[in-house]
Amino acid sequence: MKRVLAAVAVTFTMAAPALADPVLGVWKTQVDDGHYAHVTFSKCGGEKICGVISKAFDASGEITTPNIGKRLVWDMQAQGDGYYKNGTIWQPSTGKEFSSKMTMSGNSLKVSGCVALFCKKQTWTRVK
Repeated sequence: MKRVLAAVAVTFTMAAPALADPVLGVWKTQVDDGHYAHVTFSKCGGEKICGVISKAFDASGEITTPNIGKRLVWDMQAQGDGYYKNGTIWQPSTGKEFSSKMTMSGNSLKVSGCVALFCKKQTWTRVK
């Protein structure tokens, strides 16, 4: 019996790194300067998480923009319990980059980007 329990424990321990991070998938940003995007999060650089603009929209619907395929969030590090830090976020409307962190709760993702004491915050919603 002890061998069976040990085998089960080893199996779960080895499988844990392969489990998908809950933030992975597609998220809809809030409107910024009349536009919003779908951002697809995936693993990058080992255990880090990056988000790429997969679709862009304005008030009339989906649009074509050179920003599609560009990184919006990179080098985010999972801290557990839906908290991520040490990332960078790019604001397409200004071209500026900000230090970033995120907090996920269910289908809601609170994203913030800061330079010194100046911070911008958005709440994104899960698409899939």
